[in-house]
Order: sequence, then structure tokens, then C-alpha cells
Amino acid sequence: MSGSMVELDAFRMFEASGWEQKADPYDRFFGPITDQVAEPLLDAASVGPGIRVLDLATGPGYVAGRAAKRGANVFDIDIAAAMVALASDRLPTVTFQVADAEELPFERGAFDAVVGNFILPDVGDADRVVADCARVLVVDGTLALSMWESPERNRLFGVLTDAVAECSAEAPAGLPTGPPFFRYSADDALLSLLNRAGFEDVEIERIEFTRRFANSDELWGGLIGGTVRISALVTSQPAAMRRRLREAFDRLVAARVVEDCLEIPVSIKIVAGRKRLD
Repeated sequence: MSGSMVELDAFRMFEASGWEQKADPYDRFFGPITDQVAEPLLDAASVGPGIRVLDLATGPGYVAGRAAKRGANVFDIDIAAAMVALASDRLPTVTFQVADAEELPFERGAFDAVVGNFILPDVGDADRVVADCARVLVVDGTLALSMWESPERNRLFGVLTDAVAECSAEAPAGLPTGPPFFRYSADDALLSLLNRAGFEDVEIERIEFTRRFANSDELWGGLIGGTVRISALVTSQPAAMRRRLREAFDRLVAARVVEDCLEIPVSIKIVAGRKRLD
């Protein structure tokens, strides 16, 4: 989005406020899913013993905990104090602080690696984030980011986005407009994002698996309870539209029932690149 600073600031405040309310439900629903990406993400960033690694948008600390077990020197930030509190309770020996990934409070060259697990859909200015990651990295340091695949492949979100499209549900007035949620699902968009910030040797890998849910209620409740933008889009609709969305969702989900449970394909990308000379 090429919006004004007022729009970007409004979106940043919307996200920050939203995640303050979502720490526990995000952890319950998305934790078993996003935690599966932690090890491949750290591998992509070559994180090992003694490596100084910055974990962006740490959330409940999934990546942080695994990096610490590898013997890395881990620093973790999140824009939501509720997330930092949850992660700190779980990992009292790891350093967490409230900070904005678009304004990193660290000196140039402070880290050997920077990782971000699903941060891209939740920032207003991804170029600014990646450029600041380059600033705090040493020369030859690595940035690795994970991103949801397009909803056509990643049905975890795809069933709900299909229901929204089918019902022609639009974002109600008053919700800040952010960049398209799946803007960086495409390989060329990810490559360009890192290239613009001066990263080279950029590589992308795909991770795919199937996640089982007991029923439609579990999937619907997790998506609404554990997201900010998607939740706001649905819950801000008039009651009639919410009913239509849920009916469409249930009908689409029915095609995924296998042996009395839902089997939902999940598809994720990890992009990693090396910082060039300053």
C-alpha cells in the first residue's frame, strides 16, 4: 500500500491494540501450527551456538525458545505487551521487550541473524522493516522470514477467504486499510522485498503439512479468536452478513471432512537472504 503516514500509523496502532487481546487465543490455536516453522526458520538463518539472533514479533516465544536451546544469544521483540508477558513467563532466561519492528531499538551491526515468524502480514511498511533488519545485521548476516502461502494452497486461511469472496463481504468503514494480507505470498514479491534492502543469495523454501481439527467450530473459532485483521473483518459485519459468512464457511469446510474430522492443508514459505556490504 502506498498510503500516507496517517494511514500507516493507524494500521500500526490497530495491529498493536489487536494483538494485546489475542495472545492467549493465538497461542492455543496457532501455536501448534506456527511452532512447526520455528526450526526450519532458524536453519534458514544459520542460527547456532553463540549466534546473536533477533526474533521479530516473537509472539508467545516459539522461535525464541528453540533458538535458546541451540545455544544462540537471543533477543526478542513484539509490539504487544501481552505477547511479551506470555513469552517471558514461559522463558524467564530469555530477553524479551516491547518494540516495533519498523523502529528497531538496536545499533547497527548488533546481530548475526534476524528472524521473523509470520510478521509480514501484520506490518504496514514491510520495506521499512526489512531495511531496518539490514541495518542491525552484520555484513554477511542472514535475514529469514516465514510467510503464509496464498489461500489457494494454504487452506487454513483459504476456506474463510473463499467464504468472504462468495458473500462479497467488504471491510466496514472505520477499519484501517493495510497492505493486502497475502501480498508477500508470491515468490517474486518476497524476492523483490529482500533485494530492495540489499540482500543477496535470496532463497525460498516451501513447507507443507496437514492440520486436523475436530470440526468446523474449532477452525472458525480459532481463526476469529487468534487473528486481528481477519477477525475484525468478520466480527464488524452486520449480523445478517455474519450468518451468511458462517453458512458459506461451513459448507466449504464440509468438503474437508475425513473420518469425522477436518483435514486442512497448510502451506508456508520461508525466504532467507544474506546482507551485502553496507
